[in-house]
Amino acid sequence: MDGSKNAALPEMAAALMATSPVHLRGLPELSDIDNMVRLLAELGCEVERDGRDLRLIPSADGSCHARYDIVRTMRASICVLGPLLARYGEARVAMPGGCAIGDRPVDLHLRGLEALGATIELDGGDIVAKADRLTGATVFLGGPFGSTVLGTANVMCAATHAEGVTVIESAACEPEIMDLADMLNRMGASITGAGTPRVTIRGRGTLEGCDHRVMPDRIVAGTLAIAAAITNGDVTLEDFPLDHLLAVVDRLQATGVSVQRMDELEPAQRCTVKITSERRLKPVLFTTQPYPGFPTDLQAQMMTLLCFADGNSIVTEKIFPDRFLHVSELTRMGAQVYRQGGTVVVQGVQDLVGAPVMASDLRGSASLVLAGMAAKGTTTVSRIYHLDRGYANLECQLNTLGAEIERFDPDAEAQAQAAPSQAEVC
Repeated sequence: MDGSKNAALPEMAAALMATSPVHLRGLPELSDIDNMVRLLAELGCEVERDGRDLRLIPSADGSCHARYDIVRTMRASICVLGPLLARYGEARVAMPGGCAIGDRPVDLHLRGLEALGATIELDGGDIVAKADRLTGATVFLGGPFGSTVLGTANVMCAATHAEGVTVIESAACEPEIMDLADMLNRMGASITGAGTPRVTIRGRGTLEGCDHRVMPDRIVAGTLAIAAAITNGDVTLEDFPLDHLLAVVDRLQATGVSVQRMDELEPAQRCTVKITSERRLKPVLFTTQPYPGFPTDLQAQMMTLLCFADGNSIVTEKIFPDRFLHVSELTRMGAQVYRQGGTVVVQGVQDLVGAPVMASDLRGSASLVLAGMAAKGTTTVSRIYHLDRGYANLECQLNTLGAEIERFDPDAEAQAQAAPSQAEVC
């Protein structure tokens, strides 16, 4: 299983705080990782790449300015804000814009850093944070749609250099935060409570390099499990983060999908599971929630599976209420999907029919690939550069399991009028 992109990006940013090289193992080969490598190099961090491993050598006198030209390619660039502030006492990071699944305001990030003693201002579209000295404090990071994962990462990193004790209340509980805390502790930090709503950080001042293996990607794992289910497959997945996908496994089992653990030797964060599916899927209800609830990043894929259920399913999106751009594309393929606000009713159909569809975001693009695998005929998915942000050669993984997916570049005229790349799913 690929290493987690959502864990790797803040961990790469955290390497900026080290005084010696950081080795990260098992990173996925994704465009977002490539963009973060570019950003770190511009910030003065030397990057040595060996396949899926990185050696990051930070500089004591690197730049603290993350320019818009790079930040605009990847919203997660905001995760350099806390590490830069901790290392240099100053950070200038271009303000990230909105995205197709809805706004992701950074006010909680800034409020948390201000609580540690930073001054924040907006200058020419850049967030400018400065602090002669960071001081431990109690920081509340709850927001209208739950805790903020990258906000928790930013404050946690900055707090490792703060004097005294910092307590983050309503911290994000996602496994990616636990993995980041594990890496920071390997670097010499003192962090307890990661994975719970209260995280305590005792400031250390300096951090050393470390060797860290990135956790498996639970969203890729969930996507592959749903791919097996939607095609009535019989698939064995290794390095499966079962403990991190219990909400997803619960809903899959409720539909009639079997998720069977095949070993007891490895921890449940990296185990082997067998996915099989009944011919008739049952309808279910699910609501996306912060971890350990059902992840919003698997909502679109699960909705596609429910298009084949025998009855009406109800999907409620509580994290990003506008994250339904895939609904209209599924409808083009014959799905009976009806949206009202943040809720969608999925009326199961016997078959979907292949059609030209367009990806508008990362996880929505994966759902359209899954729909094309299960549909009759050929489906052409445009704008698959979204897919490459979060899945490393997904078509190759699925083809090894029996799918028929071809990646191709449209002709010059189509490139001028449409997207830079497309994929056909048969």
